[in-house]
Amino acid sequence: SLPQPFYSSFITLTNHFPFEIDEKDQLIDEYDSSSDLLNRYVTTVRYEDEALKHFIKRLKDEGLYENSMIVFMGDHYGISEAHNEAMAEFLGKDEITPFDNVQLQRVPFIIHIPGITDQKPETISDAGGQVDVRPTLMHLLGVNTKGDIQFGNDLLSDDRTPFAVLRNGSFITNDYVYTKNTCYSQKTGEVLEDREACLPYKEKANEELSLSDKILNGDLLRFYE
Repeated sequence: SLPQPFYSSFITLTNHFPFEIDEKDQLIDEYDSSSDLLNRYVTTVRYEDEALKHFIKRLKDEGLYENSMIVFMGDHYGISEAHNEAMAEFLGKDEITPFDNVQLQRVPFIIHIPGITDQKPETISDAGGQVDVRPTLMHLLGVNTKGDIQFGNDLLSDDRTPFAVLRNGSFITNDYVYTKNTCYSQKTGEVLEDREACLPYKEKANEELSLSDKILNGDLLRFYE
């Protein structure tokens, strides 16, 4: 009933800690591992899938689906490192390495745009972070952000460097993963003997985190008009 165009944001709660769900709402059995938390997590992921299906159907029934840009994204990882033993079992691995822990930070980012007929749906695998979401959506909506203060970049731009930095200083590019003072190959997960390959990106990561801290801790946006 809102006047169009409008923006609306929803957060799904069932697929959050402590991942508890009524038995009548469980669409699959719990996973069987040493972690009760991971076991429950699997059932809430399946529940969320079903909820999203009903959400899309409702949009179609209300006549909103073909007139809406729809964005699905995760806001953080699902299971913490405290459950690595069970996670290794779930993924069929001998262990979860620091490289794996960074990879498990990945979240879905899916954009549905109606009316696009000149290209087919595409999966883009470049590294990016949540700071890139706003610039990307503003670009797709045709909003000029040239004068805006933002750390992110349009994920669809040919000029950006695929890159994402985590709060603990770890970072990800298309070629490298750096975490706990170790440089890994993004493609193989193997430790690289040549740590110099990660150094330029390490400087970039440190600079971005430092600038972010200065803005937040100093409340510097109060000076921005």
